Amino acid sequence: MKKRMKPKAPETAAPTYLIHDLTVVSPDRQRKDVQSLKNAVISGEQVHFPNRTLLYDLYHDVWSMDGFLRGIIDKRINTVLNKKLKFIDKSGKENVEITKLMRSKAGRGLIKKILESIIWGISGVEFKIGQKFEWEEIPRKHIKPEKGLITKSQYGVSEDNGYKIDDLPFAWIIGEKTDLGLLLACSLYAIYKRGNFGDWAQYVEIFGQPVRIMEYDAYDTKTKEELRKVLNESGNSLAMMIPKQATFQMLDGKQSNGDGQLQSTFKDACNSEMAIAILGNTETTSSSSSSGYAQSKEHGEQQDEITASDLIFVENYLNSEKFLTILKSYGFDVNGEFEYDLDINLAKLKLKIEIDMQVSTKVPIGDDYWYDTYRIPKPDNYDELKKKMDEKSSLAMQPKPSEKPDKKEDPEKEDLSDFSQPKFLDKFFLRLADFFDQARH
Repeated sequence: MKKRMKPKAPETAAPTYLIHDLTVVSPDRQRKDVQSLKNAVISGEQVHFPNRTLLYDLYHDVWSMDGFLRGIIDKRINTVLNKKLKFIDKSGKENVEITKLMRSKAGRGLIKKILESIIWGISGVEFKIGQKFEWEEIPRKHIKPEKGLITKSQYGVSEDNGYKIDDLPFAWIIGEKTDLGLLLACSLYAIYKRGNFGDWAQYVEIFGQPVRIMEYDAYDTKTKEELRKVLNESGNSLAMMIPKQATFQMLDGKQSNGDGQLQSTFKDACNSEMAIAILGNTETTSSSSSSGYAQSKEHGEQQDEITASDLIFVENYLNSEKFLTILKSYGFDVNGEFEYDLDINLAKLKLKIEIDMQVSTKVPIGDDYWYDTYRIPKPDNYDELKKKMDEKSSLAMQPKPSEKPDKKEDPEKEDLSDFSQPKFLDKFFLRLADFFDQARH
């Protein structure tokens, strides 16, 4: 009888903690230029062996070194982080335990990684097994979303050098497979701006101080040495020594750029492009010479739309089966869903309630609409309170006891002393005729 063979464990079985099995390399800090960006994009968009290592090294360089770029990214992320996230169970009540978890450092950090997938193109975390909700970030350079792999080396491109994402129950990869992130649109302007700052600094260094020019006779070496000594001992500003016989001309471009406005305008243009890519507008971060209240308001509404989209994006990932299963493994009751408690825009709400009040005079509007639209909590004893309100309304419609109904005019009790009315004589003669007619009988 043939002996049954035991299945052989795969050589690339996932370790207890994936992070510990990765060979992490520090970011490349060498000089980046436009050609570096082009090469990185080509490497990241290859069909058969895509690798984002060069691209993410460049992203890290421009993101960490450009203060404006980092500021607008933080602004977009913090706008969502500062919104109140709640977990509502199937009965409609808030699960305070899970809500509190998502407000903790680990929860807020996880939401930040979800939002960073929009900026970088992808994010990855590995949850730690245990009683406490903890996780560690998976370096983006090791994630190969196109192949569905996490490689041990950042330059790995095959399954032999890594693990399948689908085989890792506690590894959560966030983002689209082919998305390279919003930093792709910003990197070109960040590189241009960095070069512009270098030129600007050189301009200030050369023309920010007066230039000292000394002339000497070409054959008078003693005078030349004396002048050199004077220049060395009289400060660090730009100094030149030229023979009298030589012709010297300094073409500094001051006539067209005497105050450095050229570099300043170029820097602002790069910042504007990055602000539009990240925030969708420019007026919420800086004001232009042509900006006004209406323009700023319009740009603010555009950013509100982006924030609303980000909130839905976070909700969808937190309510995904993958994350709810991970939460359940920590012992949480996940029979419900996450939702944001949005802030009320009073200006918009005031206009909306005016419209709703007008509409309610034409067609009936259900009570649930008012609760949902204006985010008013519906009381548990709603039916009882509604009945009391209806009774009060019906009583208010009835006339008060002190208010007597209008008396109808009694033709028999009309004031006959009013001679101004033409009917007075007619009624008088009729009554007089009735009197004599009764007297005759």
